[in-house]
Amino acid sequence: MKIAFVGKGGSGKTTLSSLFIRHLTANEAPVLAVDADINQHLGAALGLDDAESAALPAMGAHLPLIKEYLRGSNPRIASAETMIKTTPPGTGSRLLRIREDNPVYGACARHVALDDGDIRLMATGPFTESDLGVACYHSKVGAVELCLNHLVDGPEEFVVVDMTAGSDSFASGMFTRFDMTFLVAEPTRKGISVYRQYKDYARDFGVALKVVGNKVRDADDLEFLRAEAGDDLLVTVGHSDWVRAMEKGRPPRFEMLEAENRLALQSLQNAAEDSYAHRDWERYMRQMVHFHLKNAASWGNERTGADLASQVDPAFVLSEQYAEVSTAS
Repeated sequence: MKIAFVGKGGSGKTTLSSLFIRHLTANEAPVLAVDADINQHLGAALGLDDAESAALPAMGAHLPLIKEYLRGSNPRIASAETMIKTTPPGTGSRLLRIREDNPVYGACARHVALDDGDIRLMATGPFTESDLGVACYHSKVGAVELCLNHLVDGPEEFVVVDMTAGSDSFASGMFTRFDMTFLVAEPTRKGISVYRQYKDYARDFGVALKVVGNKVRDADDLEFLRAEAGDDLLVTVGHSDWVRAMEKGRPPRFEMLEAENRLALQSLQNAAEDSYAHRDWERYMRQMVHFHLKNAASWGNERTGADLASQVDPAFVLSEQYAEVSTAS
């Protein structure tokens, strides 16, 4: 299942993403983690030092390899150069699976050891000084969207994406790629305003959205979130000595995380699993195609010099069965 963490900058979404990843690993679930935020901090939150975080390969730098691999033998895609971030898979396309080894993971993913196992971590790469004035960050996350379009997952497998802040997630169709979106909100007017904006944008696309209240200190904070988010409020997280130690680079073993916070993380897992159980694969593909056609007409056809609508394979629908069949080469 695919899970996104979103929220305004500073809300704690990267911290909660890392806690959730550690929780899943403690539950022996295979995890692929993706840092898609403009501020690349997920590696550090998972225990990497500065040098290790800086050494993570940038997915955007390997976009030609990603396109060529995913294109496979799909006859509808004439060349890797005609693929854009929204290109959907079709007959002959190579798919990515969480438990396999493939050239994309070989180039873009690194194993990170946690207390209870290890995960794969991928990162878009930071927004550098050389990008200023000549690129937008959304061009970097295009590699993430393309991979998510071609990634088929099973019910006991997890993709966890730390998304860019606020409503920037709606710069592409990537916000529809998730079984569950956890919006991390502080008990403030700004925190709730991001939630309202996100919910308004996502409503027409059937996005499963739950609010995770963070930095909740007292009953008044809790009541504020309940009044503003209503039934969308799933759980709240308060002060954590474990998190404070983690932020200092000295976390104890994950099993020492406070019991109430472990229960909150389990609630997140339960909500994600319930949402995945109701995934509509045909709608999933329709939304993918919708955004591809929209991007093709807006800029893709002109940029590539090709009719990108022809890349759509109307007979192809992703399904859970593809997660069990490897075509990696």
